[in-house]
Amino acid sequence: MQPSLMHIMLADDDEDDRQFFKEAFEDIEVKHKISVFNNGVLLMEYLNNLENPLPDIVFLDLNMPMKSGKECLQEIRGIPRLKNLTIAIYSTSSAERDIEDTFVSGANVYICKPTDFNALKKALTNVINVNWQYVTDGLNKDSFILNV
Repeated sequence: MQPSLMHIMLADDDEDDRQFFKEAFEDIEVKHKISVFNNGVLLMEYLNNLENPLPDIVFLDLNMPMKSGKECLQEIRGIPRLKNLTIAIYSTSSAERDIEDTFVSGANVYICKPTDFNALKKALTNVINVNWQYVTDGLNKDSFILNV
């Protein structure tokens, strides 16, 4: 039996970070399709279109133009069709306020963007191998931040 294709979305305004992310996934042994958006408005346009298939996981940068990752997260959690999407915050920020805000708003995990390629691969591998359907019931702040 062939493993299914994992649909991954990344919303990040930094071209270098998007490329680094895609290259890391090329090294991870999982069949995948990555859709990238360079701002939150484009991401939400895609997600709000009922004809588009929903992704398995969305990686959200916090600081984007036009619509921030926090705004996207709050919007996603407020839409019944989208509220159960797995959301990984993927940010350079390690500010306690950002972590707290995204935890309270319903993100599944918080990843501080690693600058090391192997650390990024490890973090992404950890995130995609979790069955988030079962983890969200016992989600606590200690397990919310992914450290690699």
